[in-house]
Amino acid sequence: MPSHTSASSAHPATTYRDLLRNHEFAGLYASLILTVTASTLSGFALGTLVGRETRSPFLTAVSMYGAAFATVLGALTLMSVADGSRPRRSLVALQCLSLVGVAAQAVPGLPLAARFGLLLVPGFFQSLATGTRMGLIAEVVPASAYALARSLMNITSGGTAVLGYAVGAVLLRYMSPQGIFVAAAALTGAGSTVVAVTVREHSIRPARRPGLRRTWTTNVALFSHSGQRALLLNLWVPNGLIVGCEALFISYAPDQAGAFLAAGSAGMLLGDLVVGRLLTAEQRRRHAFALRLLLAIPYLLFALHPPAPLAAAAVFVAGAGFAATLPLQEQLLELTPDPVRGQVQGVESAGRMTWQGLGAALAGGAAQHLTPGTAITAVAAISVAVTVFSRPYVVRARAVAVETAGPADDPHL
Repeated sequence: MPSHTSASSAHPATTYRDLLRNHEFAGLYASLILTVTASTLSGFALGTLVGRETRSPFLTAVSMYGAAFATVLGALTLMSVADGSRPRRSLVALQCLSLVGVAAQAVPGLPLAARFGLLLVPGFFQSLATGTRMGLIAEVVPASAYALARSLMNITSGGTAVLGYAVGAVLLRYMSPQGIFVAAAALTGAGSTVVAVTVREHSIRPARRPGLRRTWTTNVALFSHSGQRALLLNLWVPNGLIVGCEALFISYAPDQAGAFLAAGSAGMLLGDLVVGRLLTAEQRRRHAFALRLLLAIPYLLFALHPPAPLAAAAVFVAGAGFAATLPLQEQLLELTPDPVRGQVQGVESAGRMTWQGLGAALAGGAAQHLTPGTAITAVAAISVAVTVFSRPYVVRARAVAVETAGPADDPHL
């Protein structure tokens, strides 16, 4: 790893509090909170609006997670911007551009076709922003603290989603979805401002012009590597299918959807806290497979159409399984060359978001022909099958990482 800023090198961060003493990391962290809150509010508002107008489980699911489809466009075209020579400026500009798409949703009487088209705007630019933010984090914290920083970001995303869904459910009782879009746009703008005033420019990266050719060259190398390919697919597919289950909550139980979504996010927060903060790297790797199973198995309970409290408990438990992403992300970072860390992390995030959109579409399409509860069960069963049958490839990926890093690492998953 290259050297990092001196702000944290003298006293390596060992706790979340240590990380937050780094004002640049604190700025990126605050920006993430504002951005995730905005995304959660706008997605919940749009899903509610489309659900009311169409009564279609498929369109409701796609409207909540449809922005994820645009993330793959960012990964395939301009993700190399994440490793550009001026990442701070890029991040501010990208968040401002995504603000435009969120603000446009607040226009009254906008046709549904236009709303679905606008979903692509924040999805595209936020995918690039995520890669840029992750690349910046790798610059502002020492390499030894990167896993801790990523854990805190994951925990924060889950906790902020809990708050966003809860606040969104309350706000919808007092204001229209258009009003919530305005609030989301304001939060997105605030996130850009925080980055602009707290993060300095980092220009130590190669001064190569980002573009389509550079993006494709790195992506081809990424997917040609068997270990990285296996890790990416396991980060994407099982998670995306379970998000598809979540996308059916409004259709399954309209009055309880906010509580279910909040329960899942709360479980995610707890899982990331335990796995990221309390477990060692060795323990994370050993429990990774069990966590991937935990992500999906509780949703099989929906086949019995359980009462709302029991269903919410199952969703909470399953949410903890999302913590399986942390050991997989750590392994991916071990296999990633330093100059393309931002792009690879951006591709990982974009692929995960895209599969969330695909999972929502798959689950919504199934619910058109089956009951929402049956569709949730079927999609969860597919997630379990993918996790089980792909395990040997993840084990091989870990073996490649061990060969790269040396014999001191633990080869267990």
